[in-house]
Amino acid sequence: MKARLRQFLTNTLTLLVLIAVSGALFIRVAPMDVAEFHRTYPGHDAGDWPMPGGFEAVRRVGGDPQAALTRLDAIIRATPRTKVLSGSVGEGHVSYVTRSAVWGFPDTTNVWLEGELLHIHGHLRFGGSDLGVNRRRIEGWLQALGQL
Repeated sequence: MKARLRQFLTNTLTLLVLIAVSGALFIRVAPMDVAEFHRTYPGHDAGDWPMPGGFEAVRRVGGDPQAALTRLDAIIRATPRTKVLSGSVGEGHVSYVTRSAVWGFPDTTNVWLEGELLHIHGHLRFGGSDLGVNRRRIEGWLQALGQL
């Protein structure tokens, strides 16, 4: 009887480990559909806009908004584990993917200009809560930009 229980527990643990590894692998290799993630979310005025699983910061940038977007793009590209998904500074809209260090969870960030408003919208792709990661990341970028 003890041998059967031990075998059952071993098989169950093995199955759980395989499920966890499969989920982690899926998260790391799942394709990012540009049509789904490269988009804008118009309508917010200057301010901070928390949301479940994400955060949007909107800042009114005086002077040359395109120059502010160019500086922000350089700051974002220097962020570890961050890559451009689509868009460009010249288009006035860039989408980025930043992955967490351990599991590789992807967060998408869309940055775009709407007149003098600079929008930075960060959101998780998987799960229901980002534990404030997007807000801290965006606030760090804004601080480096001098727009916090």
